[in-house]
Amino acid sequence: MAATPPTDAELNTMIRARLASLGIDLDQLPAGTTADPATGSPGRDSVLASLRSFVRGSVTTLASFQLPAPAGSDPAHAAALSQQPAPMLYPSISTAWRR
Repeated sequence: MAATPPTDAELNTMIRARLASLGIDLDQLPAGTTADPATGSPGRDSVLASLRSFVRGSVTTLASFQLPAPAGSDPAHAAALSQQPAPMLYPSISTAWRR
């Protein structure tokens, strides 16, 4: 069964929740699509339209990206091998975060 694409209202809810988790409140922007003449801030509706377009166009492409498996590896294990963590310059920092 194919997944149904989200509606604009569902995307608005997801975008607002994601931004709220980062401390960004879109309600601080002027309502509508017209930019605020004093500050140049874009309208709330135009920001949401732009973010919906970004989510629809980019997220599925980024989510489907798969790193190449090491040369000579078995094709049956290529997907699992591509999920190995990338080498880090300072692995001790990452190790401390996971504790």
